[in-house]
Amino acid sequence: MQSMAVIIAAGLGTRMKSPLPKAAHKIAGREMLVHLIRAAEQVFDRIVVVLGPDMKQLEKLAAPHEIVVQHERLGTAHAARMAEQKFGEGPVAVFYADNPLVSVATMQALKDRLAAGDAGLVLLGMTPPDPGRYGRLVMEGGYVTRIVEYADAKPDELAITFCNAGGMIALGGDMRAWLADIGNDNAKAEYYLTDIVAIARRQHMNVAALEAPYEECLGVNSRAELAEAEAVFQSRARAAALAAGVAMQAPETVFLAADTQLGADVSIGPYVVFGPGVTVESGAEIKPFSHLEGCLVRAHALIGPYARLRPGADIGEAAHVGNFVEVKAASLGAGAKANHLSYIGDAEIGAGSNIGAGTITCNYDGKAKHRTKIGAGAFIGSNAVLIAPVTIGDGAFVAGGSVITEDVPDHTLALGRGRQVNKSRR
Repeated sequence: MQSMAVIIAAGLGTRMKSPLPKAAHKIAGREMLVHLIRAAEQVFDRIVVVLGPDMKQLEKLAAPHEIVVQHERLGTAHAARMAEQKFGEGPVAVFYADNPLVSVATMQALKDRLAAGDAGLVLLGMTPPDPGRYGRLVMEGGYVTRIVEYADAKPDELAITFCNAGGMIALGGDMRAWLADIGNDNAKAEYYLTDIVAIARRQHMNVAALEAPYEECLGVNSRAELAEAEAVFQSRARAAALAAGVAMQAPETVFLAADTQLGADVSIGPYVVFGPGVTVESGAEIKPFSHLEGCLVRAHALIGPYARLRPGADIGEAAHVGNFVEVKAASLGAGAKANHLSYIGDAEIGAGSNIGAGTITCNYDGKAKHRTKIGAGAFIGSNAVLIAPVTIGDGAFVAGGSVITEDVPDHTLALGRGRQVNKSRR
């Protein structure tokens, strides 16, 4: 039987003080909704995302998965009911996009717990450091008897530390029937998904609870909670990188993106930031205060300190990009070096070439971008200005301080600077 994950992502960003939908806010460079989708893709056969009206940005993020729209926000059970026509007879799990850090392992464990067969409904539970205003899971004989909301809890119930984390799973037929039976006789006249527990119990179904790590169950409803979730993600990502053989001198100062790929024996100095889309191959070194995004750093390359690699940068094996060098949409061949104070944009630098301090590739003419091509073994002197489109041949030498506007043939010296004139001041 096919399994399905329903992800409820209809919430607005009201408490975020933002026009963005809540699920569009990012953790480690990836939207909260996408975090949950990427995990669910590894566990469930189908994914259905419940959105509010006019959430075009989230529609794009959810693609190619199925989307249903909750036109009226009448509660969590009402949101889940929007997807009921998609239910099969197999397992249906419900998750919330503002609980974005639920792991693949926890999702699989939730699915496996239902498959054990002794319970018709399995809830995701947690034991937070401060139970605070969370709903308490009242257990008896190893099963959940009810969920008690904080406002309704008696003192002995408030002493319970095992809390509702929001996610749940049941077979599609059961879920469909239970959703239909949920009413809205409450102060807000909303349909609450937590009422499903009482309905299942009335039908003499066992309700189990799977405890997940509290850090995976964090709810994000404010900027402060978003920052807390970011810190949790970073801690987990750093630990995983260290366990995989990455060296970090000061892990707490390194920030990784959700999709950062680091090879074994990569070395990362303090205060390095990885934006989305970075791959660093084995043996490369990223020195302190560097920023990388959308780039490839090949094996044994040396980056930084204070380097910036922008999208489209491809740094060749054992190449060097030094302090205050910016590279964008450009490739450096194996062993090429740009060690100081340069801008290399829309360029191809051949293997073994040297880019002198202060060199810039002038790639933009005000209307269009143009490319600079530098062959293998070329030497570009300090403070050279290469005005694209231009090609510097293999083994060519550009004299320091030159402005190059025309192609330079292979193994040729190019000088493009004004003649020096010395005049006596006496």
